[in-house]
Amino acid sequence: MAHTVEKIGGTTMSRIHELRDTLLVRGDDPYGRVFVVSAFGGITNLLLEHKKSGKPGVYAQFADSDTGHGWQDALCEVSDAMIGAHTEVLSAPGDVAQATDFVRDRIEGARNALIDLQRICAYGHFRLSEHMMQVRELLSGLGEAHSAFVTTLMLQRAGVNARFVDLSGWRDEGDVSLDERIERAMAEVDPVTEMPIVTGYAQCRRGLMGEFDRGYSEVTFSKLAALTGAREAIIHKEFHLSSADPNLVGQDAVRKLGRTNYDVADQLSNLGMEAIHPKAAKTLRQAEVPLRVTNAFEPDDPGTLIDDRPADEAAVEIVTGLDVVALEVFEQDMVGVKGYDAAILDALTRHDVRIVSKVSNANTITHYVDASLKQLRRVEKDLKALYPAAEIQLRTLGMASVVGRDLRGLSVLTRGLQAIAEAGMESVGASQGPRNVDVQFLMERDDLQPAIKALHKAFVESESKVQLAA
Repeated sequence: MAHTVEKIGGTTMSRIHELRDTLLVRGDDPYGRVFVVSAFGGITNLLLEHKKSGKPGVYAQFADSDTGHGWQDALCEVSDAMIGAHTEVLSAPGDVAQATDFVRDRIEGARNALIDLQRICAYGHFRLSEHMMQVRELLSGLGEAHSAFVTTLMLQRAGVNARFVDLSGWRDEGDVSLDERIERAMAEVDPVTEMPIVTGYAQCRRGLMGEFDRGYSEVTFSKLAALTGAREAIIHKEFHLSSADPNLVGQDAVRKLGRTNYDVADQLSNLGMEAIHPKAAKTLRQAEVPLRVTNAFEPDDPGTLIDDRPADEAAVEIVTGLDVVALEVFEQDMVGVKGYDAAILDALTRHDVRIVSKVSNANTITHYVDASLKQLRRVEKDLKALYPAAEIQLRTLGMASVVGRDLRGLSVLTRGLQAIAEAGMESVGASQGPRNVDVQFLMERDDLQPAIKALHKAFVESESKVQLAA
């Protein structure tokens, strides 16, 4: 049978030593599997910036530094964190020493490269801003190279014929496409007799960060699965893909999906609850490679399979949501005039604002976006200059969404509004498209979590009870 390509995320990577005998080396034959690894948990935050808080890492400090001292201290912090991470994972002193040497070589190499870049950009002919994306790429690759190298050492110590496959382009020819980078690295690899441990970051001509930013490891993972003709692509997480956040609705209330399709995966990505990056999902879908999402710490559970198979029957599969801001543009002269929507989209794109949903009528266009108020103030300023007579309002809201492969005949819109009202809340808006894969409910932000609980109870918990009774 063909091999599988399997990805392990950063939080799970920090416990990779716990998974050695259950996830990586399971059964009599550990081969036929290619693993793509993310950096150890927290390392990419230190290298770039904290994903949630925005606290600056090496990249952010280097971008804002005139003297260069702050980013160098931050780089030392990364080195210490990397050494701490692999000391937890590796048991043999010789392996720890080898991994520490690897970290010091990469960190000092990166330090020297950045110092040289600062020195060159001290001359007026060169501008640092023109090289910052390459800096981001360079730093990103350090984390995945370290975790892949350490995992390889751990497996080799356990008697597995593991191979470190470095796609980061370290001191290598950089002018190659992503496909070429992967194909060259895998040309002599035989998954039947060895276990490749591949870096989640891959250096290539166009770069991954500009388009995918922190989603690059899933893009590498999906490309690798497609190019090598994998039987299945598998993502190992710390949790099952479930009907809702168990921390919100309760562990006993949620149910594992078991099976869904790429339409649902796309809707989840749009709502910030990514099973997989949408561009990675597209790659797998076009290559006809099914995706499986499993709980790494329950290796005997098959998890959830995602493919193009339609649902056997209509059902709600997931209830989720996110905080949004409503950008409402009202202009009396908009009636019958083309171009307003295009101008608003242009402003949102220019300020890198992510659109979740939109509604419009004769004289009002409202975009529900996932962005900071700071970003939207800039958009508002641009639109005011373009349409001085327009009334522009910004309003923070919550958006709950009921998602499933097939929602036909379930009266989700009507029942959802009733469930929210019965829980003592009011929906300020709701929408359902003709594709019948999701229904969105808008409410005051403080009501979002209670609304998700109410919707989950109405569509998932109640249905489960009906099925059990039958």
